[in-house]
Amino acid sequence: MAKHDNLRINAYFVLILAAAAVISYNLFVLTYIRHHSYSRTAQAQSENITNVLARGNIYLEEYLVATNKKFPLAYIVPAEINTQNSAETAGRISSVLGIDENEVKDMIDSGSDKFRVLSRRIDDEQVAAIKALGIKGLGITYETDRYYPGGSLAASVLGFLGYSGDKRSGQYGIEAFYDDELFGSGKTDRPADIVLTLDKNIQQAAEDKLDVLMNKLEAAGGTIIIQDPNTGEILAMADRPTFDPNNYSEYEPRNFLNRGVQEIFEPGSSFKPITMAMGLDLGAVTPQTTFKDEGFREVAGYRIKNFSERVFGTVTMSQVLERSVNTGAMYVQDQVGDDNFLNYAINFGFGQKTGIDLPGEVPGDITNLYSGRKINFLTASFGQGIAVTPLQLINAYSAIANGGKLMKPYVVKKMIKEGGGQELTQPEIVAIPISEKTATKLKSMLVSVVDNGFDKARISGYDIAGKTGTAQIPDGKGGYLENEYIHDFLGFAPAFDPKFVILIKVDRPKGITFAADSLSPTFKEITQFLLNYYSIPPTRR
Repeated sequence: MAKHDNLRINAYFVLILAAAAVISYNLFVLTYIRHHSYSRTAQAQSENITNVLARGNIYLEEYLVATNKKFPLAYIVPAEINTQNSAETAGRISSVLGIDENEVKDMIDSGSDKFRVLSRRIDDEQVAAIKALGIKGLGITYETDRYYPGGSLAASVLGFLGYSGDKRSGQYGIEAFYDDELFGSGKTDRPADIVLTLDKNIQQAAEDKLDVLMNKLEAAGGTIIIQDPNTGEILAMADRPTFDPNNYSEYEPRNFLNRGVQEIFEPGSSFKPITMAMGLDLGAVTPQTTFKDEGFREVAGYRIKNFSERVFGTVTMSQVLERSVNTGAMYVQDQVGDDNFLNYAINFGFGQKTGIDLPGEVPGDITNLYSGRKINFLTASFGQGIAVTPLQLINAYSAIANGGKLMKPYVVKKMIKEGGGQELTQPEIVAIPISEKTATKLKSMLVSVVDNGFDKARISGYDIAGKTGTAQIPDGKGGYLENEYIHDFLGFAPAFDPKFVILIKVDRPKGITFAADSLSPTFKEITQFLLNYYSIPPTRR
């Protein structure tokens, strides 16, 4: 009998332990894992909030750029409103909210017993005025929605919280790419906060400079990207035109595009350093190798000229970059060979996505190089007939800047989970297109480009590397538009220990033909800002 009693006691003990374990687990879930969710619900109940948005915040370091905020809305329950004076009532409501009086009257006259929203995100004065009307069936409630404290700051990177059908979902940018992480994808996987690589001060400076540049040049569009070449981190990414994600419905969809990753263009002469890198890396040319320019090159019945139609005579490879000699770039391509040219272009990341953590990235277009036609390789050597994204181009320049390593670019520095756990993004090398020796030679050549060609980009006491591009715009019929260009400028500093790489691109600028004239001053201003911001000492006496 005693043996059976012991078995019963042991069984009860096991059941008690199991029950305690279940209770402890539920307490853990309630107090820790689901804390934010329940606290939001409690707040909603106490403050009459009609919906609860549980979504992670987005930061630029400590600066909050996307969060959830309580907004007031005005509503009516038509069945509770006296319909005898519906026109007068509708007029009083309309005058406060600034909405159509007839629509309000129709709502009232419907007699519906359903809650009807009159106006969202109303201001404090409107809230007070609605309450002061004292109309039964008319009231104020609150809903939680996405709020962007910085307005349009970094809008093309952030995107916005919109709708997919009736379901809330991130649209464009970080809001779309990390939609699951921001919402939380399961019962125990709560919303994560996201910290971006963008530096708030650098981002603001880039946007301010881009605004000034756009106004000055009356350009149709513009992009500035600033990258850390050693990690691949994007420090700033600015686009114009842009939008305010707080009021995204007021803008055309084209404003939501991140042109750094979603639009392609022919880079023009800014591709010449890539071609030169190929020749240097193969040992086919040196900076001192000479070439005699006659002003043009004939191939397959076409005459390909220098952009300015100048004849430069005998020039070194350094001078080919300094003077932006198209025929010199073609000479290097001859020495490199077609197969090698294609392989290097691929290893530099062209014709493929970079893998950046932003939605909608396009791969560019180097399909001309698969045609086997020599003329396509020759025109590609000076950036014509191929198309790249701004991100691909700056990432390739970062590979030159950092000594030959092609990094995977990224915009999210870390994700912060519930409870404080962090997931850090680690820098990733995706290719090594050129040797460190080649990169060092090319950096010296690009310093000479600035020293001897772009007086408006030079900064006393510093080694600045850079190259411009002035590219024609395809007309879609096999030719190019007349007097329509895209200007770009890429550079980095200090040249032999770079802390940042800058890309500036503007579409269809007016009044200035060459990028050296249109973009050099802005490049200098941004470079000077960054040198001061990072307290980088002079590299020259």
